[in-house]
Amino acid sequence: MKKTALFVFNGDPVCFIHVLLNGLDMKARGMDGRIIVEGAATALLPKLIHPENPLYKLWEKAKSQGIVEGVCKGCAYKMGTTEEAVGQGLALLDDMSGHPSMSRYVEEGFEVISF
Repeated sequence: MKKTALFVFNGDPVCFIHVLLNGLDMKARGMDGRIIVEGAATALLPKLIHPENPLYKLWEKAKSQGIVEGVCKGCAYKMGTTEEAVGQGLALLDDMSGHPSMSRYVEEGFEVISF
């Protein structure tokens, strides 16, 4: 099975939508695609839960399908969204000095793509 880790650093909603679309497309095609929310993208978390947000439905679908691996703990802290991440039931990833490790995904056979 093809395995891809999608690291989204960019906090621009236009970029973020492509991560969600690609992650969901991978899932629909039987691939193991995982989304890791990093950097400035962690600031989007409180906005994604509002039904009037254009990303809301995709975000909820991605979470319900289990493709959102988690959120960078260090970046969520810096952006003030740690409580939001926890409140949404997202894992705080911190296995590399408070941040998610790309090398761990590589070791597990994932191709890593960053946005």
